[in-house]
Amino acid sequence: MRLALLGCGTVGSEVVRLLHEQSADLAARIGAPLEIAGIAVRRVGRDRGDLPVDPALFTTDPLGLIKRDDIDVVVEVVGGIEPARGWLVEALRAGKSVVTANKALLAEDGAALHDAAAEGGADLYYEASVAGAIPLLRPLRDSLHGDRINRVTGIVNGTTNFILSAMDATGAGFAEALEEATELGYAEADPTADVEGFDAAAKAAILASLAFHTRVTAADVHREGITEVTAADVASARAMGCTIKLLCIAARGADAEGRETVSVRVHPAMIPLTHPLASVGDAFNAVFVEAEAAGQLMFYGRGAGGAPTASAVLGDVVAVARNRLAGARAASESAYADLAVRPMGEALTRYHISLDVADRPGVLEAVAGVFARHEVSIATVRQGPAGGGPAGRGSDAELVIVTHVAPDAALAATVRELRGLDIVGSVTSVLRVEGGQ
Repeated sequence: MRLALLGCGTVGSEVVRLLHEQSADLAARIGAPLEIAGIAVRRVGRDRGDLPVDPALFTTDPLGLIKRDDIDVVVEVVGGIEPARGWLVEALRAGKSVVTANKALLAEDGAALHDAAAEGGADLYYEASVAGAIPLLRPLRDSLHGDRINRVTGIVNGTTNFILSAMDATGAGFAEALEEATELGYAEADPTADVEGFDAAAKAAILASLAFHTRVTAADVHREGITEVTAADVASARAMGCTIKLLCIAARGADAEGRETVSVRVHPAMIPLTHPLASVGDAFNAVFVEAEAAGQLMFYGRGAGGAPTASAVLGDVVAVARNRLAGARAASESAYADLAVRPMGEALTRYHISLDVADRPGVLEAVAGVFARHEVSIATVRQGPAGGGPAGRGSDAELVIVTHVAPDAALAATVRELRGLDIVGSVTSVLRVEGGQ
């Protein structure tokens, strides 16, 4: 089985190394040896250390490599939307199996790849696109195919999980924790994709598509990052017996008219320390799946890095190579449900709200009246010393309010009205609460 490898950076180099070190075992598992027929890179002459590969295999012509008649499988670890989309569509239409780790492309236009795979009768595998080495997508696509998945909740970005874990452990602010993550190599020089939630949103779209048999794109995902999470938020969560995580949440449910829909969102949230995801620290990933027959399932492990991602890539390579030798093809995309994506305003959640307020009679009654007008029920109220409201507003007490479950639109409208009250110096923090009443 001859492979075309597109990209030879951190992940691509590990793919080459593992192919070399495990060649005999891989051949035994597949029933035929794997051979790298060519590697497409930007610069052929770049120093790649002691990478066990013939330099003559490198090329700067990925499309020419893909079009070669002797190529059986195309492995793409370049990333980005274009030109990767064009390369993979070309390969799939030509009947060549594709293994990719490209979460951004799958989340933006996975439909184009699935349609090309159907047209060419080829396999499209992408286990490495979400949560690195954790076996996750294939269980959703195959093992749980006989079940009904109702909810998927996950920590799918290691950088943000490291930052929030560091804030919780040390009391540091966001900027300090980000600096530490950068020094240790967990955060990129430009961490925007991670800390603003773009990376997690792409993965959430892929998970929702598989779990609910519906095409979901990154544009369908409500996205918020962690840049506004403060040390005070973390301390408040701890006081409630919670911790803060950047969660991707995909849930099945009915809309206002009773039609079945899906909700897909990424945002920081407080979760109880008793929740299985609460103990996921450092740069690890975990995904919690709730299904009707199987119940609660959890997938945990390293979600990024060259070797873990390469492990997932090679697992897919073995699967598609076996299929080609058997003259078979894996099950095609399952998008039969075609469920509508519910807007964020209809998502059911809870809010944790901190207010600096004037300490005088009638304040609590006025605040409670705002919640009542928006039909939001209050679960708990805690009063303490002020967190420091704006000068001249008379803010000298703090209210910390946790709501019961309500539509996000009603909760957001409540916060907007609270900001306009004369008795409220400032709304110092708003965070969602997930994972139990």
